[in-house]
Amino acid sequence: MSVSIVLHGVESTGKSVLADRLARHFDTIWVSEYGRTHAETHGVEMDEADLLLIGRTQATMIEAALPKANGFLFSDTDSLMTAAWAEMMIGHVPTELLSHPKADLYLLMEADVRWVPDEVRVYGEDRARARFAAICQTMLETSGVRWASVGGDWDARFAQAVALIEALAPSKTSQGFDLAQENE
Repeated sequence: MSVSIVLHGVESTGKSVLADRLARHFDTIWVSEYGRTHAETHGVEMDEADLLLIGRTQATMIEAALPKANGFLFSDTDSLMTAAWAEMMIGHVPTELLSHPKADLYLLMEADVRWVPDEVRVYGEDRARARFAAICQTMLETSGVRWASVGGDWDARFAQAVALIEALAPSKTSQGFDLAQENE
């Protein structure tokens, strides 16, 4: 069975690019962010029903991809990230978003790179971005999942992610995934 790794964090921190790059590096597949597709189609104003649909769809996409992955499955977000979006957008987290399966490891993308605007990004102002970053980290801390922070420029993020994954990866003779390492 493949190890599920989710890239978690605010907009414009390189989650999609890093998920693709890691998947190519580890010769596997990755799951894109359904929330972005939803926003491109329906707009960025979302209510609880939109967020629940996004969480369900993302969970279904991840579940469908896991058997096809080659050792690792990288996902640009999951329902925990959608829960962070819910807290930011509607002021509360629907319980259902916390009930979906959790990844084996979350990589929290630090908000230490320049925000790049596009048609679906909404929290580019410094204070809003910092608030959202805090919500993202709190979501990981309160959910009891394994996670580590990844920061710096794009190459540094990639190098840190690869090092974390390789340090935790099962050996060729091992059957498990060693997640005993403390959160970063």
